[in-house]
Amino acid sequence: MKTFTSNANAIFSGSRRSTLKKLGGLAAASMLPFPAARAATSLKIGYVSPQTGPLAVFAEPDPFTLDQVRKILASGITLAGKKYPVEILYKDSQSNSNRAADAASELILNDQVDIVIAASTPATTNPVADQCELNGVPCLTTDTPWQPHFFGRGGAPDQGFDWTWHYFWGLEDIIGVFTGLWEQIPTGKTVGALWPNDSDGNAWGDPKMGFPPVLAQKGFTLVDRGRYQTPSDNFSSYLGAFKEQNADIVTGVIPPPDFANFWAQAGQQNYRPSIVTVAKACEFPAAIESFGSRADGLSVEVWWSPAHPFSSSLTGQSAAELAQAFTQYSGRPWTMPLGFKHSLFEVVVDVFKRAAEHSPEAIRDAIRSTKLDTVVGHIDFSPGPVPNVCKTPLVGGQWKRREQGLDLLIVENSQAQQIALQGNLAPIRYS
Repeated sequence: MKTFTSNANAIFSGSRRSTLKKLGGLAAASMLPFPAARAATSLKIGYVSPQTGPLAVFAEPDPFTLDQVRKILASGITLAGKKYPVEILYKDSQSNSNRAADAASELILNDQVDIVIAASTPATTNPVADQCELNGVPCLTTDTPWQPHFFGRGGAPDQGFDWTWHYFWGLEDIIGVFTGLWEQIPTGKTVGALWPNDSDGNAWGDPKMGFPPVLAQKGFTLVDRGRYQTPSDNFSSYLGAFKEQNADIVTGVIPPPDFANFWAQAGQQNYRPSIVTVAKACEFPAAIESFGSRADGLSVEVWWSPAHPFSSSLTGQSAAELAQAFTQYSGRPWTMPLGFKHSLFEVVVDVFKRAAEHSPEAIRDAIRSTKLDTVVGHIDFSPGPVPNVCKTPLVGGQWKRREQGLDLLIVENSQAQQIALQGNLAPIRYS
């Protein structure tokens, strides 16, 4: 892990203290004394999620997850020998980092929650975790690669954080998955990059810790015109560069609306790469469906699927059974965030049950000592790769058209061989 921790503070954000100072007025407001302890009459979970805005596709499983969890917890949770009713307070980040910070602050200062949970990219998890760290409130986050989350918040590998814990895969995993995909079929090994000017894009494109050095080592040529400003509806300069340099692979980490614009313009300009592997945009059935016939053959990392060999500690459902229950509830295909949204509540319930008393410190200590098998895999923060972080497995998939429609099949598992392959990568076929 040395590659991903050396000098990381300087690369991602600077010192942890300076990162928190950048929060300005929000930080100043949060420096007020923590509210007087309320009567411990219930357990309150604060949940921040992008219900609206360009990241709303990440929140598609939320109604199902909240309905399922509230039913399971209707009789309460026993913490330190006493049974408490459970409240879940759900806040919309509006896909905006400032609003995510405000939502977390409201949950902490106004609602006085016992724990805050969040998911769905650094725009949500980072500001939420920062507010919890400032106010001394336990926090659990997921669905952000661990480097943009940890180092993007100024985390120091020799120190870590006091109140905030995170689990997901890292850049080393997705680089391994993507290059594993690309090496399956013959290409000219020229990669066109679509990396936006945001936490993810800057981390993925970082010349020291991101994709560039690994691609160079593996013999790939990178066509990188620099970071673009999102949202964007004009990718003509990128398409021109990709065509000029014969980039037969395209990669990126961009919101679905941006990729929809790029992919439509690529079709208009008759740009036909053999492989297109784009995170965020190609992860969701709702987005994939909007691409029409041009969705067939797109590839992407897969953090969770019905094929994953894990089960819920909360319901006993296998990954396949959870996915089926979601489809029966919503009428929609399974989606990757489903497993991770469910797993947040798995860990929270386990933490409450193990806490020595109803206090922030006891809940924090219970998070730190978590060792739990969940529907997304084993959660244990003690091995690292850095303090406060647990890694989850990652594989690669390709959207392939079948009689019932497009299906995302596992076609690369070099980073997590416990997850079985369902096929091989094939070049994109153009009509």
